[in-house]
Amino acid sequence: MSGKSGTAPHAAPAKLQLLELLAAIGTAQWRDFATAASRYGLTSTQARVLAQLDGPVPMRGLARLLVCDASNVTGIVDRLEARELVRREPDPADRRVKNVVATEAGREVIRRVREEMQATHGALDTLDEAESATLYALLERLRPTMEKDA
Repeated sequence: MSGKSGTAPHAAPAKLQLLELLAAIGTAQWRDFATAASRYGLTSTQARVLAQLDGPVPMRGLARLLVCDASNVTGIVDRLEARELVRREPDPADRRVKNVVATEAGREVIRRVREEMQATHGALDTLDEAESATLYALLERLRPTMEKDA
């Protein structure tokens, strides 16, 4: 097809192009997240901990999710606990294990952080309903493989 009609087929992007695009979008989204978190006096890592707490998460599990040493997680959780955004609870199955749980205040702060990610919201607003559904389906398809070793 000619370029005049505007319907010329697109060549499939190379895997490297997809990786670079995912990295660029991830970096921009992370920067937006960190900026929104800072408005609430949170470091990006503290906000990331709150974002991981859909339910109780063991301290070691947080270290694995954050890809850091468990001793680093202790300090992060200490600071969040001092602000009453999280609490530690013994695991019912193994009382030696401490789970981290978001408080109502912690859930509210991370909800606000996500709402205030203006650059990310603005980018997503450029998609129509069908494009949003397609992007969601593609990301959901990639997620299990990407998170497999997390």
